[in-house]
Amino acid sequence: MAQDVLTIAWKFMRRRKFATAIKLLESRAETYEGNFEYYVILGIACLYVGDIGSAVTYFQHARKIKLTDTRLLLGQAAIFLRRGDTERALQYYLEIKDNEPNNKIAINAMEFIRTKGDYDTICRWVDTGRIEQFYPPLGVNPEKVVAVAAPAACFVLGLVLVFSLFPHKNYYKGERQDLSSLTLSSEEKNNAQEKDLSGQTYGFILSDKQISKAYLDAIDYFQQHRDNAAQVEINRLLNSNASLSIKKKASVLMDYLEEPTFDTLTDNPSYKAVEAEPSLYLDAWVSWGGKITNAVVNADGSYSCQLLVGYESGEVVEGIVTVRFASVPNITPDQPVKILGKISTRDDKIYLQGRAIYQSIKGGLK
Repeated sequence: MAQDVLTIAWKFMRRRKFATAIKLLESRAETYEGNFEYYVILGIACLYVGDIGSAVTYFQHARKIKLTDTRLLLGQAAIFLRRGDTERALQYYLEIKDNEPNNKIAINAMEFIRTKGDYDTICRWVDTGRIEQFYPPLGVNPEKVVAVAAPAACFVLGLVLVFSLFPHKNYYKGERQDLSSLTLSSEEKNNAQEKDLSGQTYGFILSDKQISKAYLDAIDYFQQHRDNAAQVEINRLLNSNASLSIKKKASVLMDYLEEPTFDTLTDNPSYKAVEAEPSLYLDAWVSWGGKITNAVVNADGSYSCQLLVGYESGEVVEGIVTVRFASVPNITPDQPVKILGKISTRDDKIYLQGRAIYQSIKGGLK
């Protein structure tokens, strides 16, 4: 039986696949315009990935439709709590308790504010992710339930069967996908270079051995959940004299890479590294801190600004990069900011496709 997008998105969220849920929901923006459930679910997903600006926007849309929904109130309270505005957060928690006197999240959050609610502790809880215990609940992850419920005997039997039938698979490293179709053939390894190099320009001239190593490294990084490192090796191949068949397989591998959050991002490249070899980092993700300047809201509703990378303390600017968001994020311009974005280029210049922002500041919401 066909399921609606809201149901499917919530199932993704219960499995903690927030980026997938956000993409799915945002693709149905016109269909669900004015729908309370749509705004609440999307706001919660954005909250969990750290895109606080978008979460605020969606919660505000939801609040125009309904005021007393517990999930909405918990989401808005969490945003105030993240920013250290415990007074405003308490107002929301008290409203929740008026409606649901035994709401455990509100009770625990109020106790946290009473006993540990100083700004430094809140910042640490935000940084470590412990603050998520006060977010709107998602329910138990069904994938974990299945894993825990599986009898030990079946688990052991399954391992025996797996390793006996598929000894070549490196399951102990936690492989994410079956990439057997992307394995290089002997012919590809022995003839890894493009034969005709005339009339073409390459960023990297590699030997057969170097090309094979870069490809195998990309596969290995992917299986280790190091998607940025895999992207670098893929870019090395795509900008090299590697054969067309190897480049095609590298491009297919790139489709498996996932969008990270602040918490899941690995191998975060520095501005200096990206500036030195931008072609290696195209489509990689970065989490860069600094301050913004020259912010502009464009005619199509998008938002552009320049990030002074490394300027959080107001002392040293590592570099200046343009950042573009699809919609206006909730940024306080004169405060330090951390931006999660994807490296892109336009007119031979680097810019970031902004995905999420984080500001550890006190203050209210608009």
